[in-house]
Amino acid sequence: MNIQNVISTRYQLDRSRLLGVLLSTQPCSSSVFSIFGAGKGSCWVPFDMFMENAMDGRHLHAISSVEFLTELSKTLQVLNRATWQETFQALWISGLRLVQRGPEALEGPFPHLYSRLCMLLAIIPLSVATIVKEEVDKLDGGMVSAIKEELVSSLQILVQFSGLLSPPPATVHFANTAARKAAIVLSNLKSGNENLYGYSKDSSAIKAGNMLHLIVEACIARNLIDTSAYFWPGYVVPLEASSQAQESPWSSLTEGSPLVELKDALMVTPASSVAELEKLYSFAVSGSEEEKLAASKVLCGASLLRGWNIQEHVVQIVLKLLSSFLPLDSGSDGRYVQHMPMLHALISGISSVDAVHILSMYGLVPEVAAMLMPLCEIFGSLPPSDHRSCNFEKASVYSVFSSAFLSLLRLWKFHRPPIENALSRHGVFVRSELSLDFLLLLRNSRSALKNLSNVSKSSIFQLDPSLQKPVYIDSFPKLRAWYFQNQACIASTLSTVYNRPNVLHVANNILKIICHKVPKDGILSVNPQSTSNSSMGSSPPPGVPEDMCQWPTLPAWDVLEAIPFVLEAVLTACAHGRLSSRDLITGLRDLADFLPASLAAIVSYFSAEITRGIWKPVMLNGTDWPSPAATLPVVESEINEVLAKAGVNINISSRPRSVMPMLPLPIAALISLSITVKMEEFSHLHGIIGQGIEICATSSSWPSMQIIGALWSQKVRRWHDFIILACSQSPFTRDNTAVSQLIRSCFTSFLGPLVDGRSCYVANRGVADLLGKTLDERARLVVAPGFLYMRSCRLFPDNNFVCEEILKVVIERARALANDCSSERPGHLRSDCMPLSAASSLVEQISSLAATMLCHAGGLNLIRLLYEHILPTLLLSAGEDKLGSAGHVCSLFEGYALAYVLLWSGASIWGVGETSPAYASIYTSKRQRIVDRHLEFMAKVMEGNIVLGCGETTWRSYVLCFVGLLVDFVPAWILEVKLETLQKLASGLRKWHKGDLALSLLERGGNKAVTSVVESLLGYAGAQFSE
Repeated sequence: MNIQNVISTRYQLDRSRLLGVLLSTQPCSSSVFSIFGAGKGSCWVPFDMFMENAMDGRHLHAISSVEFLTELSKTLQVLNRATWQETFQALWISGLRLVQRGPEALEGPFPHLYSRLCMLLAIIPLSVATIVKEEVDKLDGGMVSAIKEELVSSLQILVQFSGLLSPPPATVHFANTAARKAAIVLSNLKSGNENLYGYSKDSSAIKAGNMLHLIVEACIARNLIDTSAYFWPGYVVPLEASSQAQESPWSSLTEGSPLVELKDALMVTPASSVAELEKLYSFAVSGSEEEKLAASKVLCGASLLRGWNIQEHVVQIVLKLLSSFLPLDSGSDGRYVQHMPMLHALISGISSVDAVHILSMYGLVPEVAAMLMPLCEIFGSLPPSDHRSCNFEKASVYSVFSSAFLSLLRLWKFHRPPIENALSRHGVFVRSELSLDFLLLLRNSRSALKNLSNVSKSSIFQLDPSLQKPVYIDSFPKLRAWYFQNQACIASTLSTVYNRPNVLHVANNILKIICHKVPKDGILSVNPQSTSNSSMGSSPPPGVPEDMCQWPTLPAWDVLEAIPFVLEAVLTACAHGRLSSRDLITGLRDLADFLPASLAAIVSYFSAEITRGIWKPVMLNGTDWPSPAATLPVVESEINEVLAKAGVNINISSRPRSVMPMLPLPIAALISLSITVKMEEFSHLHGIIGQGIEICATSSSWPSMQIIGALWSQKVRRWHDFIILACSQSPFTRDNTAVSQLIRSCFTSFLGPLVDGRSCYVANRGVADLLGKTLDERARLVVAPGFLYMRSCRLFPDNNFVCEEILKVVIERARALANDCSSERPGHLRSDCMPLSAASSLVEQISSLAATMLCHAGGLNLIRLLYEHILPTLLLSAGEDKLGSAGHVCSLFEGYALAYVLLWSGASIWGVGETSPAYASIYTSKRQRIVDRHLEFMAKVMEGNIVLGCGETTWRSYVLCFVGLLVDFVPAWILEVKLETLQKLASGLRKWHKGDLALSLLERGGNKAVTSVVESLLGYAGAQFSE
């Protein structure tokens, strides 16, 4: 039958045949797809978007990137109908693109290039290793080598991507070293040297290593391939003229050189083998105090950040060493004080921006939190040795506590205001990692899973069995008390009466110290009515000096408990003119210097106060408060430029130029405090201060982010580009128009524009245009729309709107494809009609992008809403723009596209089949109920119990396509659906004369559906006989 007649409106549409063409397309890697789509790589855009999302260091992840990438790889391999060679190749290419996008020259407090290299050279190889092991376990002996051959082929084909293999400047040395290693092995083989890896100090140099050499070494280190890779054609780079080669300090260490003398060199040189790490660990466990301190610093240095081939072992050793101080024993305070320098080095080492991000990528946030909690409890209960302010660089009771406490708080969003809980009921996704309770629950469930033999064998990280016991916050009474006090302060204002006089004594003492310039008659006091009646008549608590002029030598927990009352007093006094802004900031800075952990209480209190909307704005006039006037016009102009080049055309400043910039008092105080922080301390404090400023700016209705950016760009000029990029995300926190434009810009950059309702194919589209190629210094303010989407999607104000907007774009694109396939155009243009097979492949591209954007914007909760509410509502809605109102062919494409979006969204989150226990505990366990509910909705509509609003063609196309996709791609989902639901759905399909599809559905229902299958076969045979 002529396909032009089939899709012509002049022909009576045969929906079954047209749907058959759509559903029987070739895999995404077919030649048709390459011609009409954005290239073969477009099938794998979820890889690129996941990896870019993982680079956002502001958001930590409770599950390992290895786990998530493993399940995503298995999902895309099924949905793309691809071989493992194609899947592995897509992984490597996505990882290489990630590295090339690395903003190496961009300075700022965010994860840098090393985190991107961690993804390519550690996370991806570990994910591949997991997949290979699972596939080998499934296969018979003769088939074991097949998947490894596919892995080797995926690596060998990378030589065709020379542009991606060029190493960034910071990695040239590592690439040259990897290439040199292969050349030395071959050279030693030719010369008959038994020590294949040995080399003399005058060994020849290599200056042509590339990223392939690094990838191959990462795979060899994890036994994925062997050194036969050195014999691949063109792999070994010829040796250049002889030159002096520097011996590794790790070789000197293993040969017996003193560790202390090598410490500085070892800290900047990553270890190359597990044996070297074990040597270092022996010093950390049984060496002298000086050697233990040196070993701790070395472990948290270059080996942790850049030791990609053995990084998972470095992480494990660091946590094993930290866990050696646990569990707490009663009366063991002296032991902790004795090892304070070592603990300080370890905690400081894992507290940097890059280190925290790497631990998050390995999914160790819950475990690290559980290790830090007892350290916070014990050091927060010890009094300091003197009245002096804390020095972060030196080990002391306060510095160890502050490092551990601030590190713990960075792992969960302790300062999030309660408004999020209200918004979550309306579709805004609140990540479960926000809660410390959730982290402990996740950690305890993992510990229980690791007791199972099958899990413990496959787990990367193995800690002492004694540490597998459950950890509960009730085990740490001081931490628990602060936790609940912090929640109470966020939820409501402080109580006017407080029944603990000692706390008020401490608060008044702190007030007198930080407000020492206030005249005697204007002295501030906490809750004067309560204080005069109860507190003043009693003696101060131990550790509070009588003369009230020295900092109290109290345990940190006692100080933290009093700080909210201090903050309320000083902020109120400043608002009423009884305390100058300069004295306010100086006092807060003195408090942070005395106990750096107090910054957490300051950020939490100010973040909560800004959401209450009760504080008047203050003028940033340069006298009372710092003025952004010098840089604000430039910052606003550059923010607008970034947004415009990403396809978002809005005006971020509604303030006339003549009006002086203003900020609400809590934001002004917090930003003024932040710019007083010394840069050498910022790596410790940014995770707290930066998050606090962000939540203040996004929680307030006042447009403040550009003002904050202007103030910070004046303080740290070299961070200017980073600040502009960060501020460019602020419009999306409150403006749905900006969100809508950004979503549409993402689809346009990936698929090309729409012109007059038809697709317009342009050369520049695909992943490179969606996420960007690199942040070029010559075009530093050019940010790809997909990159901007990934950085801001968690801050969108209404995820219901986001989902609906994405579905609108999907429907528009589906209708455009239908128009591209239509013969309703002049005769001389009919040859330009797109084949249905190409259109079907493009639908898959559209759906994969839409599903990935939905998953990253709202995660599990938004996908649940999509299945249970948003898509059913769309299908039930009537009106002029209802589904199915644009013609038969458009209606078919609408149903097909929506079915694909739904399947891709669910599969991207839940997986296509059985998943690992850790992954299933968070994601897959929710799948059964959600899928069953959606299929129940379908069955009720088919029974006539629910009246549709959309067109009949769209509905039938949607149902047939979605059920067909379930049968073909995710039969494991059908096994989990209730038998009654399957029977209703099969009955409805038979009424539509889709007996084969109904039978296929029941056949995949498992043992519970056997009787239904037999009955269906008998009914089908009877119908055939009667005909």
